Amino acid sequence: MNLQMDGENVEQYSSNSQKIRVITESWVNKNMFCPYCGNQYISHFENNRPVADFFCPSCSEEYELKSKSTTISNKVNDGAYNTMIERITSINNPNFFFMHYNKYNLRVENFVMVPKYFFSPEIIEKRKPLAETARRAGWIGCNILLNRIPNEGRVFIVQNEKEVPIEQIINKVHKTEFLRGSKLDARGWILDVLNCVNKMEDTTFTLEQMYRFEELLSIKHPENHHVKDKIRQQLQMLRDNGIIEFIGRGHYRKLQ
Repeated sequence: MNLQMDGENVEQYSSNSQKIRVITESWVNKNMFCPYCGNQYISHFENNRPVADFFCPSCSEEYELKSKSTTISNKVNDGAYNTMIERITSINNPNFFFMHYNKYNLRVENFVMVPKYFFSPEIIEKRKPLAETARRAGWIGCNILLNRIPNEGRVFIVQNEKEVPIEQIINKVHKTEFLRGSKLDARGWILDVLNCVNKMEDTTFTLEQMYRFEELLSIKHPENHHVKDKIRQQLQMLRDNGIIEFIGRGHYRKLQ
């Protein structure tokens, strides 16, 4: 993988945003493999396709690319809020690539894939409508809040200008594929509980410690009046799918 992007041959584009879109998409097209099946090449869809930018010709997974010259650890700007909500709640929402590049030397510094089943309306932040004086007055955009996605859903392909081994990437993706078939509400619950697990400072934790998140989870899921039962249910699912380990008497251990 060559982390140096090619900034040549973009003179025909008038805006910097058009230029960087061409540069970053060209890099992905030349360098990226499919994080699901390991196929060494992914293909570019025709321009202006509304759903995704790339697809894997082997397993048909689709990907959309978002790139920025600043950190991607917290939030990334996206398009129209309503369109984004419709997409992530549909059956054909794409996976996302997030690129952090150095705008001075055009090197890729961080490149992260987030599987599509980690997206829920909660991680989409509605921006303020554009002012009446704007060309698109009243238009409402959104931000993707990456800091609300569990660590398990942020799959680094390049981290601090270092490539992550492909086997490690594929293993991490497959470890969470049990979420793929979950309905949106059920997926929201397990992701919320997983985020709570990740807030534990120690590798081991107890059920009583998890119950401390009852109030927080009650606010997020006001329709549920049996939050402790739900916590236990989600911990069991995480255990059954190898994310955590039950070590007895209400004690659990995080697995790497």
